[in-house]
Amino acid sequence: MAPGVRVNARQSADVAEGLKLRGGRSMRIVLTSSEAVPFSKTGGLADVATALPKSLAAVGHDVSLITPYYPQVIRKNGTDVPTIVPTGKTIRVSIGSKQIEGRILKSTLPGSRASVYLIDQPAYFDRPGLYVEQDQDYRDNSERFIFFSRAVLEATRVLDLKPDIIHANDWQTGLVPALVNVEYRGTPGFERTSSVFTIHNMAFQGQFWHWDMLLTGLDWKYFNWRQMECYGHLNLLKTGIMFADLVTTVSPTYSREIQTQEFGCGLNSALSSRNEDLIGILNGVDTDVWNPSTDPLIAEHYSATTSIAGKAACKAALQRRLGLPVRSDVLLLGSISRMTQQKGFQLLEQCSGMLLDQDIQLAFLGSGDPRFESLLLKMSQDIPTKVATTIGYDEELSHQIEAGADAFLMPSEFEPCGLNQMYSLIYGTVPIVRAVGGLADSVVDASVENIANGTANGFTFREFRSEVLFWNICRARAMYSDKTKWNRLQMAGMKRDWSWKHSADEYLRVYERAIARHERKSECDTNERRTEMASCR
Repeated sequence: MAPGVRVNARQSADVAEGLKLRGGRSMRIVLTSSEAVPFSKTGGLADVATALPKSLAAVGHDVSLITPYYPQVIRKNGTDVPTIVPTGKTIRVSIGSKQIEGRILKSTLPGSRASVYLIDQPAYFDRPGLYVEQDQDYRDNSERFIFFSRAVLEATRVLDLKPDIIHANDWQTGLVPALVNVEYRGTPGFERTSSVFTIHNMAFQGQFWHWDMLLTGLDWKYFNWRQMECYGHLNLLKTGIMFADLVTTVSPTYSREIQTQEFGCGLNSALSSRNEDLIGILNGVDTDVWNPSTDPLIAEHYSATTSIAGKAACKAALQRRLGLPVRSDVLLLGSISRMTQQKGFQLLEQCSGMLLDQDIQLAFLGSGDPRFESLLLKMSQDIPTKVATTIGYDEELSHQIEAGADAFLMPSEFEPCGLNQMYSLIYGTVPIVRAVGGLADSVVDASVENIANGTANGFTFREFRSEVLFWNICRARAMYSDKTKWNRLQMAGMKRDWSWKHSADEYLRVYERAIARHERKSECDTNERRTEMASCR
C-alpha cells in the first residue's frame, strides 16, 4: 500500500477484491471539477483537476475531464488555452420546473491523452468570475452548479463514456454522487459505475436555503440530517460526502482533522460516520510546470547538485526585479498566497514591527483581504529596502519567488493540503509552516534529531500565535548563517519525489476499492431479489 493511505481490515479486503476484479484492464474514469487549468482557476482545485487526469492517462487509463466553459474568464486571463471545438452534441436537463440546454465542447490537456469536455451554457457560465463578482457570490450559484452536476451525468451518457468511476470534487459537483446513486444506478452505460468524492476545503460547502432542494429534482425524502440537509439548509458538500461510495481528502492529516470540531466546519459528525470510507491522499506536483531544472520563467536552471549557484543567480535576479538590495547574506523570505486569515496573515500583521527590525527581506505576492493588502503595501512603501509587495496574480513572478527566495512563509490557520510548500521544497526554498493538514504531512521540522538523520526540510510550529511564528523565522535566520545545515534542509526537500505519480497510484487503489464495493453491493442486491422471487413462488 502506498504511503499516506490509512488502511483497516475492511479496506484491505476491498482493495484485494478490486485488484482481482480489475484483472489488469484499464479503467474508464470520468473526473469532474468546476475549474481546471488552463481553462479556469481560483485555487489548488484547478491544479489537481488537471494534474490527476494527466497522471492517470499516462499509465494507460481512459480518462475524461468534464468542466464548465467560462469564455469571459478565458479571455480575461489571457492564458494559452488549447483549441476548443464543438462536439455537435447537446444535453438537456431539468432544473426545477425548467428545461435547460447546454452544448458539449471538446479540448485537450497539453501533453496528455486525457480528453476534456466543457459544458457550454452561457446564462450560467459566461460571466466575469467563476463564483463571485466584486467580492459577492453569484445569487444563483446553487442553480448553476446543480445544472452542472446534472450536465456531467447527461454528457457522460450522451458521449457514451461508460465510466467505471465518476470522481467528483468539492461542493460544486457534490450532487453528482447522489445522482449516480439515485437516478443513474444500473441504467445503460452506468451498470458498473462507482463514485468517489474529494473534499479540497471544508470551509466551502455550497450551503443554500432549503427550497433549492426543488432545483435538484431529487425526492424530498433525501432532505434529511443523514444525507442532504444541514442545520435546515441544503448542503451540497455534505451531499457528496454521504452519497459517494468512497470519500477522499487532500492529505492524511486533514482527513483526521476534519473529523474534529475544530476543523470539521460543522460536518465533523457526518465525516466521522464515514470514517472507514474516508481516505487522505497528499496532492502531488505537476513537475512539467514546477521544476527548477527546466522552468523557463526563472533566471537560471538548477538541480539538487547545482542548487547553490543556481539559487544564488535566481535570488539576485529576484532582488533586482523587486527593487531590493542585491545581497547574498540576507535571508529572503517569500510568500505567494491569498492574503486572508486562513493563510495566517493576522500573525504577520501582529509581528510585523518585530520582523521589520530584523535584517531580512520579504517578498509578497497575492491578493485578498483589503486590510492585509494595505498592511503589506505600507510595509513596502515605508521600508522598500526590506519589503516588496505585489498585489494580484503573476505566474512568472510566482516561479521567480519560488526559485529566488531562501525560505517560504506559510503560517496557515488550516491548510487541507497546500501546494506552495511542495513547490518550495522542489526549488530548495525552505518552508516555514504551521503543522496542520498537508503542511504537517510534507514539512519536517529542523530539530537537532531530524537534521542529524537527514529528514528535516523546513521549520514547523503548532501554536497559532504571532510570537511563535516570529521565533521560527528567527530560527531560520540563525540557521541560514550555517550553510552546511541549510544545505541539508534544501537537499532533503529537493531529493524527494513530489510528483503526481505516487498520489495517482493511491487514487487508483481508491478506485479499485470503490469498484469492488459496487460489485459486491450489486451481487447482494441480485441475491436479495432472487430470494424475494423465490418466496413469492
